[in-house]
Amino acid sequence: MATFIEICNTVKIFGVPDEAIRLSLFSFSLAGEANRWLHSFKGNNLKTWEEVVEKFLKKYFPESKTTEGKTTISSFHQFPDESLGEALDRFRDLLRRTPTHGFSEPIQLNMFIDGLRPQTKPLLDASAEGKIKLKTLEEATKLIQNMSPSDHAILRD
Repeated sequence: MATFIEICNTVKIFGVPDEAIRLSLFSFSLAGEANRWLHSFKGNNLKTWEEVVEKFLKKYFPESKTTEGKTTISSFHQFPDESLGEALDRFRDLLRRTPTHGFSEPIQLNMFIDGLRPQTKPLLDASAEGKIKLKTLEEATKLIQNMSPSDHAILRD
């Protein structure tokens, strides 16, 4: 949903509310069963963007799926042969697969750092010139993102 909103935010039409643009464009972001599901609402039964989001998430992300996704996210661990960048990509993918996870960004960052291998954490702390967990969300995220592209050789040992 976040990417869809970002795309919609690039479209501005004078006098047209953002919600109307989202409602108009949403069907173009869907395919197959999801598109048929959206078109199954006869007339204009879905009048607000909040209604669309609520019904879509209830249909495609039921509580059982959300619970399973939350468990997977909260038990994240870096694989032995996985670089920091690969681990970060995989963690972000887990978050995307469960958009209803409800974890705040600081909690997400802590779960990611806690799931890193013992060899990786001291390198992050060294790059942070102290404990990475004591940095602000923005500082810690930037450090991890800056280390990710060049960590393949260092963090695979």
